[in-house]
Amino acid sequence: MTEEIEKDSGEITIEDLARLTGMTVRNIRAHQSRGLLPPPRVVGRTGYYGEEHVSRIALIRELQEEGINLEAIRRILESSGDSSGDLLSFTRSFTAPYEDEQPEILEVSEIAQPWGETALDGEGMHRLEELGLMRHLGDGRFEVLSPKLLSVGAELAALGVPAADALAALESLKKRSGAIAEVFIQVFNEQIWEPFEKAGRPREEWSRVQDALRRMRPLATDAFLASFQLAMDEATEQAIGEMIRRDLETDRQADRPD
Repeated sequence: MTEEIEKDSGEITIEDLARLTGMTVRNIRAHQSRGLLPPPRVVGRTGYYGEEHVSRIALIRELQEEGINLEAIRRILESSGDSSGDLLSFTRSFTAPYEDEQPEILEVSEIAQPWGETALDGEGMHRLEELGLMRHLGDGRFEVLSPKLLSVGAELAALGVPAADALAALESLKKRSGAIAEVFIQVFNEQIWEPFEKAGRPREEWSRVQDALRRMRPLATDAFLASFQLAMDEATEQAIGEMIRRDLETDRQADRPD
């Protein structure tokens, strides 16, 4: 009777947990032995698991996908204590796609066609992969992760810019954007995360830290666009001024007597 009550309360057996999470019973027990999962609540000879175990397994998988090994994950979980659910929520916010742009699955011909006579060849396709703009799915299909950025290259090609030069422009743009992103990540780390970390990650502060991350992401976009607008205006004025100076110099030279 007691075990039935426990099941009705939302707790499940290790076999149910394995089915729910797609793991094997053996791997779940291995996670427990490594200290990655808290022990089940034992009633009689049966261990019961709850939502905390499901969330913990999801968190472990997400951290592994980020390239973190199990020992490092164990230390992270150990330091987070009872706030592992908050850590999972924060991790999802931190690794969520920055914008709502949806990837597109395209054939090779569909990717190359907009580039027209600039001939986006095999080397160009490889460079797009190296830039992280798309990844090969096999059978001549690619997942384009940023259709907007790929279309910028195609538009440059439509203006007559050779594919190699258009790709070089995209590469330079991505590098410079990465530097700007690092500025905001550094601000977040130094001014928000590190003080929170030093305070022992108090549970009542998790929502504030996560809200700060959510607010900083659009702030970074606004700052980038505003800075770019100023820089573009200055660069345009400088380029036009240089053209005018060259024209004036040409006119003066033409007016000089032989």
